[in-house]
Amino acid sequence: MRRKWMITGLLAILAAVIVWMIQIQKPEQLVYDDEQQGLNKQIVIYFSHVVAENTPKGLAAQKFAQLVEKKTNGRVKVEVFPNGSLYSDGEEIDALLRGDVQMIAPSLSKVTQLIPEWQVLDLPFIFKDYSDVERVFTGEAGKQLLAMLDREGMKGLALWSNGFKQMMSNRRLLIEPNDFSGLRFRVMPSEVISKQFQVLGANPIVVSFDRVYESLEKHEFDGQENTISNIYSKGFYQFQPYLTISNHGYLGYAVIVNGRFWGSLPKDIQEKITEAMQETTRWNLQQSKQQNQEELERMKQNQQMHIYELTETEREKWKQSFRSLYKEFQREFGDDLLRKIQH
Repeated sequence: MRRKWMITGLLAILAAVIVWMIQIQKPEQLVYDDEQQGLNKQIVIYFSHVVAENTPKGLAAQKFAQLVEKKTNGRVKVEVFPNGSLYSDGEEIDALLRGDVQMIAPSLSKVTQLIPEWQVLDLPFIFKDYSDVERVFTGEAGKQLLAMLDREGMKGLALWSNGFKQMMSNRRLLIEPNDFSGLRFRVMPSEVISKQFQVLGANPIVVSFDRVYESLEKHEFDGQENTISNIYSKGFYQFQPYLTISNHGYLGYAVIVNGRFWGSLPKDIQEKITEAMQETTRWNLQQSKQQNQEELERMKQNQQMHIYELTETEREKWKQSFRSLYKEFQREFGDDLLRKIQH
């Protein structure tokens, strides 16, 4: 009998302790400072992108994730999802706006669908060299372009680099403007880029990046423009062995965060993320240049490849063909951005 009463007493004490613990944890009985409450919770950022991990963007995303975790002492964790594993390049902007992911890095061409002024970055031969790219991406023109994202409910953090675009074909080397006549060319979804190939007499076909390899296997187009790092990492050269080093266009990315998510972050976290982004961007600009150069040298060792570099005279012929695109842009958007970029 005594044992029964002891067990009953212990259960009663245990029940009282549980009730007491529940009571002290009720939200209405505790006073929280909103900012301090957030300090105890890890903030997770889903970063979705569509290229391989060993490309300039893929490597920069990994470096950024490491820097953020280090600079915030683990308070923020960036989960990187490469290769379109979460969303394709046609889906990622909508996913960001819905809040399904917090960060993306779409190509500059993809942003033109929301902000037409960004087409200035798709104009052929808008950049002279990598130093010119760095000046624009990190200078006043870059800040002006990123600020335009605010009106779309997004926060632009940086412009990242992949590299200069080159011309590829499965038919022949593309040296003169008329060499493009009648060819089916894969393009990114950009009005300026489509017009560029129409000017050359080619037929532009919009294909998302995640479908390029499959489309090449099926011989759905005769040529494409891309950076050396993408051509090499994705093995596009297996299907289109004619490569012209033209440096006619530039492939870059806008690193974007969901606006509401960014506004919800404590100021000190915003500062640490911004600091990590600036450091990553400086690294990316140098890494992308080096990687494209190294991988071009590797491709030159491939006996199946036919590689030709345009002379300055040949580049001038291409530039003459594209003058109308510049005039059309100026008529529609003025020349403010053009002046800042071509300064």
